[in-house]
Amino acid sequence: MTSSFEALLPGTERALLHRVATAQAEGRTPSLVGAVARDGRMVWEGGRSCVVGHAPDADTQYRIGSITKPFTAVLVMRLRDEGLLDLGDPLERHLPGTGVGDVTIAQLLCHSSGLAAESPSPWWERTPGTGRPALADVLGERPVLHPAGRRHHYSNTGYTLLGSLVQAVRGVPWEEALAVEVLEPLGLERTTIRPVTPHAGGWAVHPWADVMLPEPLEDLGLMAPAGQLWSTAADLCRFAAFLAEGDERVLGAETLREMRTPAVAPEAGDWDGGYGLGLQLVRRDGRALVGHSGSLPGFVAGLWMSVEDGVAAVVLANATSGPLPGVVAADLVRIVAEAEPRMPAPWRPLPEIDPTLLELTGPWYWGTYSYGLRVLAGGGVELCPLRGPGRASRFRAEPDGTWTGLDGYYAGETLRVVRREDGSVSHLDVGSFAFTREPYGPEDAVPGGVDPDGWRGL
Repeated sequence: MTSSFEALLPGTERALLHRVATAQAEGRTPSLVGAVARDGRMVWEGGRSCVVGHAPDADTQYRIGSITKPFTAVLVMRLRDEGLLDLGDPLERHLPGTGVGDVTIAQLLCHSSGLAAESPSPWWERTPGTGRPALADVLGERPVLHPAGRRHHYSNTGYTLLGSLVQAVRGVPWEEALAVEVLEPLGLERTTIRPVTPHAGGWAVHPWADVMLPEPLEDLGLMAPAGQLWSTAADLCRFAAFLAEGDERVLGAETLREMRTPAVAPEAGDWDGGYGLGLQLVRRDGRALVGHSGSLPGFVAGLWMSVEDGVAAVVLANATSGPLPGVVAADLVRIVAEAEPRMPAPWRPLPEIDPTLLELTGPWYWGTYSYGLRVLAGGGVELCPLRGPGRASRFRAEPDGTWTGLDGYYAGETLRVVRREDGSVSHLDVGSFAFTREPYGPEDAVPGGVDPDGWRGL
């Protein structure tokens, strides 16, 4: 999508750089790079480093840890869209012998499978993947800790299983499927399984002294689909644009919208966070953000986007702990969204409209609740309460003349126009509810009928 903006204003750029500089200094990290994309195009980058006269740029690779998970989820959703599996399928149907019971693919994607968070000792992020040559080594003797589907429990091992699922269904290794099906079509040339120069080295900074030591850079083996990837701020800005808008060569916009929809309740006490299908969902400063955070020894990373504002931000750093890239990335989104709010598209009339659709617009009544129906672009309609909160929903037109709910209370429900024998509109049937032109009109098709004496005073 072509941006409707030019470069950011100098004041906005100064605020962004100040936030990145503060994060690097207060987080005590050897280097940190941030980037912002607006309407699908990177419009700012800035970096800081402990090396005088040198700073990383948006083409410098960092390890991104669990930001690998959305890439793996995209591969799984492609299999679903191709009809090769269903998200409700038990994993064992496509990958037998794992020992995880009836855990479904959807539950693995949204971390409600009940699987353990980590593989058995030793610490998988800091030891070679060759030490876990089989899924049994990754899962251990007690892979399931909670009843499937009952709670959100983040699981790295679950994404190992999803990577193995991709390999089983595609017949090629996870990394090969990723390169061919996602990285190449999206032009993510600097997103790789192993580091490619220029890249940052991973460091641990002492918590009580300004000294540091290098972290090992291990190949994760079977755990790779949970956190193996290296990438750049520029590539992740491109990936964020894809997650917001879709790309028919990889996944369509409707599937990406499904991935961004909450799929599991958040942990108790964390009602500002949730998880979709491979994507973390948070609310910061009243703004809904979608993306993912990531960490591996020596690296931390964050990617957040506000689809409504058309703004995405990436923050990458090379320290085991210290800065919180997720917090910093959310701040970068806020800075741009508040300083330079998105310009609305110019209003334009519809090119044409069906007169039979136009006659459906205006007020409707469900009992005594008043609603308004308006026409949307593409032949869809929107039904909204006229006073106070209520069951607002948008509907997509179907070939048979009905509409299907897209969101809100009526998501998935059918809106149908019921006509009288003479062809005039009697009422709207919305998921079995009758919406009439008058509140309990004597001639209206109101379930249960209308008192023949009509409306009256006290």
